Amino acid sequence: MSHTVITQLINQLEHILLGKPLQIKLAVACILAKGHLLIEDLPGMGKTSLSHAIATSLGMSYQRIQFTSDMLPADILGVSIYDKTQQQFTFHKGPVFNQMLLADEINRASPKTQSALLEAMAEQQITQDGTTYPLPNPFFVIATQNPQDQSGTFALPESQLDRFMMRISIGYPSPEAEMTMLKNQQHGHKQAPIQQCISPSDLLTLQAEVNQVSTSDAVLKYLLALVEMSREQKQATGLSPRASLALLQAAKAWAVIEQRNYLVPEDIQAVFHAVAEHRISAHSIFQGKALSDTLLASVNPIR
Repeated sequence: MSHTVITQLINQLEHILLGKPLQIKLAVACILAKGHLLIEDLPGMGKTSLSHAIATSLGMSYQRIQFTSDMLPADILGVSIYDKTQQQFTFHKGPVFNQMLLADEINRASPKTQSALLEAMAEQQITQDGTTYPLPNPFFVIATQNPQDQSGTFALPESQLDRFMMRISIGYPSPEAEMTMLKNQQHGHKQAPIQQCISPSDLLTLQAEVNQVSTSDAVLKYLLALVEMSREQKQATGLSPRASLALLQAAKAWAVIEQRNYLVPEDIQAVFHAVAEHRISAHSIFQGKALSDTLLASVNPIR
């Protein structure tokens, strides 16, 4: 079942975001690994389109929030309103109580508003007015952000960045993909409606399959060698134990996509940049050669 539905999901997303198979596979791996996804790129690159397509393909309840500088935490979490008839405050749930929250241009909101998502992303619950409310299962946040050098943006705090399992960039389309897009627009070809490929219950089954992927000591030593190397870099923040766990889980999800029930070093290499770069370097992924690529080149797999 897993191979068929995952292939169907990836194929459908590739019709939405043309010419970006790697980014789509990383996004799917992030979801299978129970991680939150941050998509950083210039405006108009397809970030929101990909987010909507993922949510619809998975058949999840979702809501999109356009983050702005005047947004308050209550706009995300909800607010308590006094009910005159019952003479008590009643909590009205916010958009975060969907299975998937699409946080569009998250870095246009203030750090205070961004931090409203910390508990939700880390513990799948929120606390409001002293009461804790569980969030749906599964629960994901897919956030988009513009590069930090764009006007009107606030840098995401390191604690917020660390809650995202992966950060990816879509990048400009290839000339062939952009030509196809322009021809479809010119001839009035309508995009086929997005079909649900996986139900939320099936997704939970796939996530359990990810947990069953076997891992050898040699592969774990390779992963830890990369982590240790990151901690020796003077110009970077070393990867934390939470990052190590995220790297392992994301690599397992990649193995499932590749139709394997065991982990190999190539799985770690495939997801390493997306999992590690925003943790070791908070700067924009557009600025020069990524430090994560340097780490990969410095550590050899243990066979």
